[in-house]
Amino acid sequence: MATGASVSVALILVAAKLWAFGTTGSVSVAASLADSGLDLMVSLGGLAAVRYAQRPPDDDHAFGHSSAEDLAALGQSAFILVSAGAIAAVALGRLFADTETPIANAGGGIAVMILSVALTAALVAFQTWIARETGNRVVLADRLHYLGDLVPNLGALAALAAAAQFGLYALDSVIALGAAAMLAIGALRIGVGAWNALMDRAAPTHMIRGIETLAEDWPGIDGFHDLKTRTAGSRVFVNLHVEIRGDLPLTEAHDIGAALRRAIVERYPNADVIIHKDPVRTKKAPDDAGA
Repeated sequence: MATGASVSVALILVAAKLWAFGTTGSVSVAASLADSGLDLMVSLGGLAAVRYAQRPPDDDHAFGHSSAEDLAALGQSAFILVSAGAIAAVALGRLFADTETPIANAGGGIAVMILSVALTAALVAFQTWIARETGNRVVLADRLHYLGDLVPNLGALAALAAAAQFGLYALDSVIALGAAAMLAIGALRIGVGAWNALMDRAAPTHMIRGIETLAEDWPGIDGFHDLKTRTAGSRVFVNLHVEIRGDLPLTEAHDIGAALRRAIVERYPNADVIIHKDPVRTKKAPDDAGA
């Protein structure tokens, strides 16, 4: 849903900015158009990755396809870094250029940039909500890209207004440099997170501690060991060995483990939990031992 919305917004913005660039000849609008074109490409890739990641497990992928999200996020972070470098290069070139390019029909360009800011802000708010609910790294990466777009869009809007009113052209370049730095830092953060997930990094510490607390206090469980976790996309795979009295009926021991598993999934809906039940042998009474 979030990726579909980002694709729709990117299509609208590319069309609107293409018209604005053709009308105004503004370099800042051209840079914003190029960034929106990149957004469209990245969003289409993210949409494909999320749909692929939602496929159920099969014979070749017993743990599902959620790592596709991390691959897409890693690719997106690389695109964002390239985009940040391009924005910085254009901004520096314009900032130190000997001549300034006149802007025609600034009013039309301003209207398009206002539309761009409004749509982008609405999309970022929606993606923020989706990311909080799901922890999806593709949505996080896409959100970062569009959040970064707000600054260049505002810069382009300010540049058009400043050019129309005061003949100033340097403001957009300064803002664009700041946006490029923000994009680069965020892209590195997303890329490191995706790389760690592809390398089977453990779940966050707070989640591990929460699972341990549940297992320690769960009725019928005498102890636990070998708690192992790994992340893949928005999923967290959990393996846990619990110790249950060996003289309990199999169905009762199973129910204890199943109840703990449900409690973990209820607290952490993105968890895929496997619980192994190990019997704890009860000591024989002295009379039984001598019999």
